[in-house]
Amino acid sequence: MTRAAVPGLASRHPIGGLLPALYADDPFAQRFTAGLDTVLAPVLATLDNLPAYFDPALAPGDFLPWLASWVGVEPDPEVPEGLRRALVVRALELHRWRGTSRGLAERLRLCLGVHAEVVDGGGAVWSSTPGAELPPAPSGELLVRVRAADGRQVDEARIRDLVAASCPVHLRCRVEILPDPDVPEGS
Repeated sequence: MTRAAVPGLASRHPIGGLLPALYADDPFAQRFTAGLDTVLAPVLATLDNLPAYFDPALAPGDFLPWLASWVGVEPDPEVPEGLRRALVVRALELHRWRGTSRGLAERLRLCLGVHAEVVDGGGAVWSSTPGAELPPAPSGELLVRVRAADGRQVDEARIRDLVAASCPVHLRCRVEILPDPDVPEGS
C-alpha cells in the first residue's frame, strides 16, 4: 500500500462543504468533489505530517533511503530497519569520525550490528624522551576484531566489504571474526 491510494482515508477538509450554496445541494457536485477528496486526502495527510517525514525515527520505511541520500549514506536494505534509522540519525557524526578507529567500529556497529575492536597499526610513532631510541616502525596493518552482538549470525563477506571500503589505502586490512562468548561452543 502506498500513501497515494489509502483506502477509506477521509479528507480533513472536504471540498463539498466549501462549495457555494448553489452547489451545496447538488448531488452531482457533491459526488464530483467527493472524488477529488479521495485523490487529495493522501496529499493533505502527507502535508499535515510533513515534519515526521524528515525525522528518521518517524519517517515511513520507504522514505528512509531518500533521507539517507541527503546525508551521504547508503544503508543496506538487508539490515534491520532500526539499525538503518540509527545510521541515518548518526550519519553526520560518522562522517566526522571517518578514517579513525572509533569511526570504523561505530560504522560496523550501526551498519551490521556487530561489536568491533580496531587495532590501528598505521599511525605515527613518537617518543616523549629526548635522545631515546626510536620506537619501532608502525606495522602498516589495520586489524579489526569482530564479535557478533546478541547472538546474531555474522556475515563475514559484508564485514570484509565494509572494512575494505573504510580502510585507508596505505594500510593492509585484516579481519578476525571472534566467537560470541554468550553462545556455547558447538551450538
